[in-house]
Amino acid sequence: MSTMTGLKCRECGRLYPKEVVFVCEYCFGSIEVDYDYEAIRKSLTRAALALRPKSLWRYRELLPIEGEPTAGAFSGFTPLFRAERLAKVLGVSELYIKDDSVCHPTLSFKDRVVAVAVTRAKELGFDTVACASTGNLANSVSAHAARAGLNRFIFIPADLELGKVVASLIYHPTLVAVEGTYDEVNRLCAEIGSKYPWAFVNINIRPYYAEGSKTYGFEIAEQLGWKAPAHIVIPAAGGSLITKINKAFKEFRLLGLINDPPPKLYAAQATGCAPIVNTIKQRSDIVKPVKPNTIAKSLAIGNPADGYYATKAVLDSGGWAESATDDEIIAAMQLLAETEGVFTETAGGVTLAAAKKLIEQGLIPQDESIVICITGNGLKTLEPLQGRLGQARKIKPTLASFEGTFSEQLSLMAKR
Repeated sequence: MSTMTGLKCRECGRLYPKEVVFVCEYCFGSIEVDYDYEAIRKSLTRAALALRPKSLWRYRELLPIEGEPTAGAFSGFTPLFRAERLAKVLGVSELYIKDDSVCHPTLSFKDRVVAVAVTRAKELGFDTVACASTGNLANSVSAHAARAGLNRFIFIPADLELGKVVASLIYHPTLVAVEGTYDEVNRLCAEIGSKYPWAFVNINIRPYYAEGSKTYGFEIAEQLGWKAPAHIVIPAAGGSLITKINKAFKEFRLLGLINDPPPKLYAAQATGCAPIVNTIKQRSDIVKPVKPNTIAKSLAIGNPADGYYATKAVLDSGGWAESATDDEIIAAMQLLAETEGVFTETAGGVTLAAAKKLIEQGLIPQDESIVICITGNGLKTLEPLQGRLGQARKIKPTLASFEGTFSEQLSLMAKR
């Protein structure tokens, strides 16, 4: 039985039925899902969760569907691990990586939100799903909608990384490359969505879609032994992930599943596209749009839909924000790979680089628990690394050639 009671405006609180509503018709505020928490409290317990399959649907009572899930059976419950070698480099005592770059079908956290969106789209009677995407969402909608047997139209900026283009085309969607920024793509999709009866996952069914991000926060709490970390560093594009991780910890506290104070949240963006970071640093209520100019294309949203709410969530939590240059992004990607064996996309480089700065500035204490959110796989963003990592050294197929080429390195290794 569904515990979703309906939709409500995030501004004026006006209630709406469980239909396709994404803007309040009275105050033009954005819409989110509401639940019967008393009913949830009776069934969603630690003991019950221990018996459930390890997918995002283990938290079904807190997700906006009415029937059985029809997508995402293999999504969610990605690794959270203690990053001791990286912690030593950063000079902190308790550091964790929440790694959404693996285990998901399309290797990013977008498989969480799309699993929920596709399931709900089918419940609402749609036969076509669509999205505006900077890459990861394109891959995920293409894959999950293919498995669900739905038509799919995927809209992307024309300059997207080749890896993300190929990782969408393999599922044979209708892929539309728009000559413009993501924000221009999104505006076009809003126009198309007003004319054609399609489920645009991050536009007209966004209230349902966005709830999938909560599972990222739910898993952190459960995997830490039903505890909240002191600090979480989160990449920000549209800002929704920050707001939903914040909601996840609030819901777990409300249900009595955790008792710790909520974590402090930190927004991470690229210097070349940092509207949320800029707003937080200015302690402003107005998120000023910017024109993106960064290698971190998955975060290149100059006019973030949830920018105001992300800013509020960060500041209300007592957290802060930081940005990273393109060079810092690449260096952080290399650092994560060299210390913890995790190959992240540029968004993960942004998050680690921002975390490093926040620690160095003393804004994140060295002796408290920290979680760094890695949301996508590095195989999707190879172009920024080309020419920056050196190259393989060629040798003849003989021992003499090997030892002659690497004599200095072998000598140093022998002395250790």
